[in-house]
Amino acid sequence: MGKNEEAIALMKEGKIEEAFQTLNDAIKENPDDPVPFINFGNLLAHMHENEKALNFYQKAVELDPYAGSAYYGAGNVYYNSEKYSEALTMYQQAHRTGLDDASLHYMMGLSYYQSGRLPHALASFKRALELDDTDTEARFYYGLCLARLEQTNEAQAALMRVVKENPNHADAYYNLGVIATFENSYEEALDFFHRAVEIQPDHILAVHAKKQVEERMKQEDE
Repeated sequence: MGKNEEAIALMKEGKIEEAFQTLNDAIKENPDDPVPFINFGNLLAHMHENEKALNFYQKAVELDPYAGSAYYGAGNVYYNSEKYSEALTMYQQAHRTGLDDASLHYMMGLSYYQSGRLPHALASFKRALELDDTDTEARFYYGLCLARLEQTNEAQAALMRVVKENPNHADAYYNLGVIATFENSYEEALDFFHRAVEIQPDHILAVHAKKQVEERMKQEDE
């Protein structure tokens, strides 16, 4: 096992200091290898040492401009700091280097979504699902984009599959309830909101929506 693989194993075991030392040794032994710099950045990002992490990712791309994992790691740092434009730039650069996996497109989709660029987000989530059809969270956001773009039938189908794959997905039930409400299917909406609150009692949006639908149904019965 090489030092990079050893460091990754140590990280997984939670042996952070040992992982740092192993990566330090790897860099000293081969200072022109971008991989230990990327892994060092990943470890620092995990420790929320964001600026230091970005410095290591920068060093990695200086050594290899096509080090897609470095751009991806930097994108994650920016995304977690809610700097969505910067995150998207990094993800796009990672894609240009040839990185083309489901997780990259999912994170690009999230960055577009958080930036309000829904058609782009929809395309990214669609691509993520093409690469990994089992990604339930990508499917959830795909459905969310469809709903916000008023493609309600497609959104409902996507979200129904989400709750089939994950019966405890409170947000999916809540959004199914919203769609049902707009279609004036109040009993169905109430069932969805009830399920969301049952799963997550502190789901404020679902609690509020449930009360609103109950009041509306009560008024219609009077």
